[in-house]
Amino acid sequence: MFTRKLAKKGFVVNGLLLLIALVSMAATSRLGDTSRRATGDTTVQQLNFDTLLLKLNGASESDRLNAPAISLNKQAAIYVSDYITRNTELLQEIELKSSKYFKITDAVFRKYGLPVELKYLAVIESELNTKARSHVGARGAWQLMPETARDLSLKITSKYDERLHFYKSTVAAAKYIRDLYRIFDDWLLVIAAYNGGPGKVFDAMKKSGSRDFWKLQNYLPAETRGHVKKFISTHYYFEGKGSVTTLTRAEVISFRKLMEDYVAKQNTALKEKDTVVNTTPAIAGTETVIVKAAGAGESKSTNEN
Repeated sequence: MFTRKLAKKGFVVNGLLLLIALVSMAATSRLGDTSRRATGDTTVQQLNFDTLLLKLNGASESDRLNAPAISLNKQAAIYVSDYITRNTELLQEIELKSSKYFKITDAVFRKYGLPVELKYLAVIESELNTKARSHVGARGAWQLMPETARDLSLKITSKYDERLHFYKSTVAAAKYIRDLYRIFDDWLLVIAAYNGGPGKVFDAMKKSGSRDFWKLQNYLPAETRGHVKKFISTHYYFEGKGSVTTLTRAEVISFRKLMEDYVAKQNTALKEKDTVVNTTPAIAGTETVIVKAAGAGESKSTNEN
């Protein structure tokens, strides 16, 4: 439905063994850690959500295409389609100037252990306008309020406002987003809290009896629930697919399990194929050379006459 950038081609290395080992070790330690922080969890997110890693670690093209894909929540699907259709021209204009801003944001967010896709929050906050000003006093590309900005060590005087400095305000936004994730452990709730404040999200959680954004959204201000859907829409425009940042915590856990099971199955098949190849007797006068490519052990025979 959403035609954006094609998947990048990766370097093929032998086997899925490294990937499944890393996924299993990281997932086991992380899923049992209730005090998880954003820093460190990003490694798990990248291992589990970037299906290109299947290709990088030896999976065939068909294996990669058959890997579990992140689904767009049904409650968001119509909104996302309509939003992209209505705002394509604006999004294209933003994309044209986004390179220098995204380069900075990617570097800062990686430093703070955040998914780089959160950079699209600045797109919906200000359209990447470093001089943007809201009617309630928020300023800059990240639309930080004065009190929040000062708490995050930005300087604001009558003559100088660091909210207008893209790098410094991005660092401040990263710290704020990181802290919100420590509170909510759910990226959609983080985005909602970034817009409406943590208090509004806590109220919605209490009234709805749920931590699921799609169940508590109607207890949030209209602007805030719309903000989350705009983020998801913008993410799909730029990426052509979803990521950990477009899912609820429950959806993250569910998808992670699907990906781990898939990689484990592929890994088992790879080992079984290698076993068959390595235990098959060579024909007399024939030297068998084991060749590994595209994630599978293949035998190549050369006759020496």
